[in-house]
Amino acid sequence: MLEDVLAPFRLDDRVAIVTGASSGLGARFAEVMHAAGARVVATARRGDRLAALAASVGDDARFATVVADVAVDDDCRRIVDAAIERFGRIDVLVNNAGTSAPMPAEDEPPEVFRRLVDVNLNGLFVLTQLAAHHMITAGGGVIVNVASMLGLVASAPIKQASYCASKGAVVNLTRELAAQWARKGVRVNALAPGWFPSEMTAEMFADDRSMAFVMRNCPMARTGEEHELDGALLFLCSDASSYCTGQVLTIDGGWTAR
Repeated sequence: MLEDVLAPFRLDDRVAIVTGASSGLGARFAEVMHAAGARVVATARRGDRLAALAASVGDDARFATVVADVAVDDDCRRIVDAAIERFGRIDVLVNNAGTSAPMPAEDEPPEVFRRLVDVNLNGLFVLTQLAAHHMITAGGGVIVNVASMLGLVASAPIKQASYCASKGAVVNLTRELAAQWARKGVRVNALAPGWFPSEMTAEMFADDRSMAFVMRNCPMARTGEEHELDGALLFLCSDASSYCTGQVLTIDGGWTAR
């Protein structure tokens, strides 16, 4: 008889950090991982949103929050220190924090480009490096970088050069870290969502012409629903993907297959 085939997807007693957890996909990721048994450290810049998330989860023993900005190195250290102090270790890191600044490339101020790269790429690396030190010492861990399908293809006619550049860098950083740390027990993969509702896409989702563009160009002719990332997230974070590293799991309704 087969053992419980769903058991490898559980995260019982794992300690997981989720960044960008104050709303949208990040809040959902934190809730899903908690529901799968993890002890979760949810972090974001907006303390009121984190407090509301913690209240909705209602489990002080397995859910902690840290108000922090991943673009600030000292904040990244506080996140890691808080996880170690509260739960004793770090098993999973989900780098979800991100931002965008849609505008024509010729008009994008250099300081906007730099700030976006600081959040989407530099902060991700700093936090990953800090967490990886603990994982390597402990003999293993899992890192999931939330990239984007727009790290694989251009976004034009939606104009966001800095976002595409930063997410493309996250994709290849994922491969490099996976190759460097594979023999140290740390797996690194990326989740690349397509068009999903979030704060970053709220304006686009509210615009009929934008939605018509998505329906016309997506092979499945629709946007993603929040729950449709749950399975991919749990796969990458859990033992279900124990022989998977350096990969990009793209959940985009077929957008990048065109």
